[in-house]
Amino acid sequence: MQISSHVRNAAVILLIAAVVYALGQTGSFALGFLETLIGLAFLAALAWIASRMYREHRTDIYGLGGRRRAIAYVAIGVGALALTAVNRFWNSGFGTVVWLVLLGCCIYALYAVWRSSREY
Repeated sequence: MQISSHVRNAAVILLIAAVVYALGQTGSFALGFLETLIGLAFLAALAWIASRMYREHRTDIYGLGGRRRAIAYVAIGVGALALTAVNRFWNSGFGTVVWLVLLGCCIYALYAVWRSSREY
């Protein structure tokens, strides 16, 4: 007898909810550990996706040229640093503005590189 995929998915969600509820009753340490574990799993999945995309589009990336590739790498690096320091930036109004400007510049730089790669 096979279980319906909807029933299986609902059971998995209920199991995860039960684990989170049980860890929430044990104290903040276990819940913090679970939160850290989920965050690390998410970051590992993002790293795997990024490496996969890099391997699939490596010739396109090298075809950009040194200058545009450097701009893209710096924009990605600054964006990653800004995202990891979001709590520190958002402690003040000026920090929030700086954070928004940094992310805006990163997005614009990546858009400019993409746009120039599509021109002949």
